[in-house]
Amino acid sequence: MGRIVAPVLIANALDPAREIRCEILVDTGTAGLVLPTAWRSRLGPPPTVRTVEMETADQRVVTGDVCGPVRIQIEGFDTIFNEVTFLDMQPRNGEYEPLLGYIILEQSRAAVDPIGQRLVRVKYYDLK
Repeated sequence: MGRIVAPVLIANALDPAREIRCEILVDTGTAGLVLPTAWRSRLGPPPTVRTVEMETADQRVVTGDVCGPVRIQIEGFDTIFNEVTFLDMQPRNGEYEPLLGYIILEQSRAAVDPIGQRLVRVKYYDLK
């Protein structure tokens, strides 16, 4: 599968003027929304809910701060309120690579179209 990148608006739910607009890599192996710790102050920062350990694609175990609530709007899809995990990231070629995971996609009614390499709207919430 190729790279799918989506334009996303993330805002502090308690201080909506504090927001980030960016392109985020869709990663169906990631659960939630993961942003670099370097961006945290741009959101206010939102309060820390808990600290979690995560396993990266290269099997390293890293620690991240889960914060929220935040408003998340994937362009063209439903707005949701959820949490964001801030993780110490190293920029690649001077740019960070935030991740948009499957829980956020499902709540936003977005699904991955691997043939078209894009996100598509899910007509109904799944209750099966």
